[in-house]
Amino acid sequence: MIKIVGLGPGAKEALTVGTLELLRNSETVLFRTEKHPNVEYLKSLGVKFESYDCMYEKSNSFDEVYMSIADDIIKKYETNDEIVYAVPGHPLVAENSVTLLIKKCEELNIPYKIEPAVSFVDAVMESLKIDPISGIKIIDAFDINNQILDKRVGLIITQVYNKFIASETKLALLEYYNDETEIYFVRAAGVQGLESIRKIKLYELDRQEDIDYLTSIYIPKKLDEVKDFHDLLKIMNTLRSEDGCPWDLEQTHESLKRCLIEECYEVIEAIDNEDDINLEEELGDLLLQVVFHAQISKEEGFFNINDVIRGICDKMINRHPHIFSDTVVKDSDEVLKNWETIKKEEKKYDSYTEDMLNVPKMLPALLKADKVQKKAAKVGFDWDDVNPAMDKVIEELNEIKDVYNGENQSRILEEVGDLIFATVNIARLLDIDPEIALNYTIDKFIKRFKFIEDCARDRNLNLLDMTLEEMDELWEEAKHR
Repeated sequence: MIKIVGLGPGAKEALTVGTLELLRNSETVLFRTEKHPNVEYLKSLGVKFESYDCMYEKSNSFDEVYMSIADDIIKKYETNDEIVYAVPGHPLVAENSVTLLIKKCEELNIPYKIEPAVSFVDAVMESLKIDPISGIKIIDAFDINNQILDKRVGLIITQVYNKFIASETKLALLEYYNDETEIYFVRAAGVQGLESIRKIKLYELDRQEDIDYLTSIYIPKKLDEVKDFHDLLKIMNTLRSEDGCPWDLEQTHESLKRCLIEECYEVIEAIDNEDDINLEEELGDLLLQVVFHAQISKEEGFFNINDVIRGICDKMINRHPHIFSDTVVKDSDEVLKNWETIKKEEKKYDSYTEDMLNVPKMLPALLKADKVQKKAAKVGFDWDDVNPAMDKVIEELNEIKDVYNGENQSRILEEVGDLIFATVNIARLLDIDPEIALNYTIDKFIKRFKFIEDCARDRNLNLLDMTLEEMDELWEEAKHR
């Protein structure tokens, strides 16, 4: 049998009687590491052992070390009836070598037993007077980037071995907490003469001089420390509650449509202005709209924000098979082609026309025209170059000339629409976004018109009294400037 024991957090008083008996009376004793405060004490009791410290020098990663240790223990078991494997702390707390060893034992039907032990978590909770019932989350510093941080529970981060790991841990924590957040630096918890526990600022973490293999950190539960997504959900739930805001209670999906559109445009404006500060605010306003609609649907019993998130996660995974599956792509064009194919399968479109009909009707007309033309182009219904598209614009303009003096308003509307649609074709073939191009021209027009107005004011002229020729002269001057 393979017996797995823990050496406790570091104080000899934390060693269990059962562990001491096994270590003293077993022939094959293996230590993951000799770097532990209790090792000298155990040597004084006559405990003989081999350690795996040499493997840390031979391997490129900790995962490789732990796998090598597990493999070696299994190999040694082939020639030994009983093996005792000892690790720091508790075998089942932040000890990947034990996790891998147990997995191998179960795969190979090798009997094993975990002996009771005191973990470093017990020592940390005792030293800091923490009641775990209020909520504790334990994270390995090496895995912190895969974890979700939560201010609603106390957070213990283990294995902050050195300054490099401390720096990486700090950077990960700063994605959630403020740099002034008070944390506890914990070294050798529970070991008399070695224990050091002090309160520091988060930004100071990697500046501590005594960081070593006995270092952990603790961040207490701090509900007011930061605001996160769950706070936003709670605020929205409060606003829509029985005693909430009268205006928020009156809103529906229909009434919020205009707000959603306006917030989208304000985000775009912040991007165009390269205003990162305003972009942060506008993205928050846009996120609020998503949460608002999800809250309304939750109350109506249709879906909630978790359904929204699950849906988009599933969609992103499904539409990126080159990332999340074994599909191989050459470039971004092939990515987009696969995206459209998968989208058609998801939507169950029976025809290309159906795909066109599903372009959102509320899109600005220029964007909608551009999207419809691109879908037609994908099946070959397109010009090879821009020249015939330019000829088409002239053709459509001449058709307007033929009808604009008439009284058939619907015909005029149709021909003007044809002209604009043909112009969008030119923009698309030249790889120009028609919406951006038109907005650029609008801004340019306003700037030149402002020049005309400013010049008129400087010359004590009233725009209403000026002739078109006079204004056009100033317009040309604005163009030259």
